[in-house]
Amino acid sequence: MPTRLLLAFALLLASLGVRAAAISYVDEVQPILTQKCVACHTCYDAPCQLNLGSGEGALRGASKQLVYDGTRTEAQATTRLYYDAHGEAAWRRRDFHSVLDAQGGQAALIARMLELGRSNPLPANAKLPEDLDIAITRSNTCPLPGEFAEYASKNPHGGMPFAVTGLTDGEYATLTQWLQQGAPVQEQALTPTAAELSQVEAWERFLNAPGARENLVSRWIYEHLFLAHLYIEGGDQRHFFQMVRSRTPSGQPIDPIATRRPNDDPGTTFYYRLWPIQGVIVHKTHITYPIGSKQLERVRQLFFASDWTVDAVPGYGAQRRANPFETFAAIPAQARYQFMLDNAEYFVRTFIRGPVCRGQIATDVIRDNFWALFQDPAHDLYITNAEYREQATPLLAMPGQFDDIGDLLGLWRNYRDKRNEYEDLRRDTYAAAPLPGWSTIWTGNDNALLSIFRQHDSASVRKGLLGEIPQTIWLLDYPLLERTYYQLVVNFDVFGNVSHQAQTRLYFDLIRNGAEVNFLRLLPAESRQAYLDDWYQDSGKLKMWLDYTHVDHRTPSALYLPGPDAKRSFAGQLLSRYASLDARPDPINRCSNGRCYREGLKAEQRDVEQRLSRLASRPAAGLKVIEQMPEATMVRVEFADGSREVYSLLRNRAHSNVAFMLGEELRYQPGLDTLTLYPEVLSSYPNFLFNLKASEVEDFVGQMQQVSDAKGFEAITQHWGIRRSHPQFWFYFHDLDARIRETQPIEAGVLDMNRYENL
Repeated sequence: MPTRLLLAFALLLASLGVRAAAISYVDEVQPILTQKCVACHTCYDAPCQLNLGSGEGALRGASKQLVYDGTRTEAQATTRLYYDAHGEAAWRRRDFHSVLDAQGGQAALIARMLELGRSNPLPANAKLPEDLDIAITRSNTCPLPGEFAEYASKNPHGGMPFAVTGLTDGEYATLTQWLQQGAPVQEQALTPTAAELSQVEAWERFLNAPGARENLVSRWIYEHLFLAHLYIEGGDQRHFFQMVRSRTPSGQPIDPIATRRPNDDPGTTFYYRLWPIQGVIVHKTHITYPIGSKQLERVRQLFFASDWTVDAVPGYGAQRRANPFETFAAIPAQARYQFMLDNAEYFVRTFIRGPVCRGQIATDVIRDNFWALFQDPAHDLYITNAEYREQATPLLAMPGQFDDIGDLLGLWRNYRDKRNEYEDLRRDTYAAAPLPGWSTIWTGNDNALLSIFRQHDSASVRKGLLGEIPQTIWLLDYPLLERTYYQLVVNFDVFGNVSHQAQTRLYFDLIRNGAEVNFLRLLPAESRQAYLDDWYQDSGKLKMWLDYTHVDHRTPSALYLPGPDAKRSFAGQLLSRYASLDARPDPINRCSNGRCYREGLKAEQRDVEQRLSRLASRPAAGLKVIEQMPEATMVRVEFADGSREVYSLLRNRAHSNVAFMLGEELRYQPGLDTLTLYPEVLSSYPNFLFNLKASEVEDFVGQMQQVSDAKGFEAITQHWGIRRSHPQFWFYFHDLDARIRETQPIEAGVLDMNRYENL
């Protein structure tokens, strides 16, 4: 029976009082929400905090209070799902209102939102009305049930799903029937396998073992893995766990302790537990970390193979949060650093990608594309030189523990001066050490070479050296890596006030500068000033004078880097020397022999990549289409054999410098923007999608090369673009998820469409 007739029949039965079969939330409703709602309604930036990725989120409902408010003067109460309240009544006390309850003779709020969206369908694959604001910075009205009529009259296109192709007739019928049945909700509990339970029990025994050394190590590990989606190697690839502090020991139901930060005082006896993650996995918050017997043995070997002691486990408080180097000083620094290096991609993801979902407070301090390397522990003086470590540790404290707005400038100056005193100490100590060479760079596994791509207020991290040779490269030692992690992850409070967020941003600027300067030590001394001048152009020179300390322009490097461009020479040797560690070789963006495609492809795929490569690594001054493009475009290519490939086409915005918190658009250098093209989904937030057949790639590339203005680009989007109003939008959008699932199943999750543009 056609779905329209099914809908009419269901409504007729309802009007006659005939009881229809009960709709299952788990089997019928949540899959629809996952398909059509979760792409917008998860994480802290979900409109009205309505999280539809789980039954708990649907029952919690919506709130008028914003999580992202860069102007608030007081920190606000946290509203983390599963943590800060439990059950519908508790969330009502926190000013969340139901979207499922029928009230005052009116249908449930979600029913009226769906009907409003259904009554105003979008023209097929047409641009949205110009006056329809879809930006993530738009003002969300979040109407209460009694305010809906006014909302609907003012926002005729404000129904759900918002500004995108809506529900099918069958989906609408299912949700309507479920709502008429009272919208019963059930949570689908994750049931670990026997093998997973065995590993969970082993890790919980380890983490809760008695003893001062054991207690301190477990605390450090918890603070470094609390954010992770832990998976058991060899277990079910759909099962993930989260490390929490619980009032209850192993074997009993978990009762999580909801502190504001993971390093706050839990206030009671607690146990470390591995809690199955509930709800839909979404890509933007899905930062994975492997655990199992092999990893557990590695942890034991790292932390307990040497003979070290601790007299008493430190307490909690602002000073303990501000300086984890003091808090955990008893644990050998070598063990701490090596633990982070073993899975460096995870740690960089936590602060570059992160689960806060709107990260411009951090991302506007980094370039749009750069590479990250790590200093080998054997060449890290904080690890090897106890006297230096003792001098440096007090200077490594970080701001953000106090959020007095009136004292923001004083707090900032205090921590800036400490940091610069540390940099002076570091510069002088390293000047007396053996000269840096290739052995300075850690090469322990394929986490050693990372690429970072920023898209305005989000960013992504991948193993391997992707894209053109970047303008900047970071070399992170242990103090840099640990401070970045604590400043942007452990100590960062998304619910904090403007002072806390400003201190976080300002200090991260110093960390970035430290990583850049550390890399400069590898280049010839006489070349360093020119690179600094390039990285800190215009107003950046003022920032260098105001806030940064002096750079070592005298101590030589042990590397031989011939030619006029030492950085390019370094990059070339890096790619050659460490080719076996490069997880993602990239001949598309760095095409040197005329074959601009990956090895092992079929002829049709080679031809596609060869043609697409003409768009990569060219400045916008010579490829004008870049000026029209969003920052994360996906290109889906269909091949004659029925297969397809998805390429990310990332716009790398050039800046004169990234040293200031405000006025970023004033420092853009649009003529220097470039595109990186790579056959993966490299962003959690696609901005647009083109779909084309392999036979059309030559025409597509040719038209892209000819674009000179917005009108020319619109012709391309009209021909190949998948607009929000496309009848098959959801098929194409979720095919991006599917592609990740096929190639990297552990990393797969629903992508976010809040930033999908109206092109």
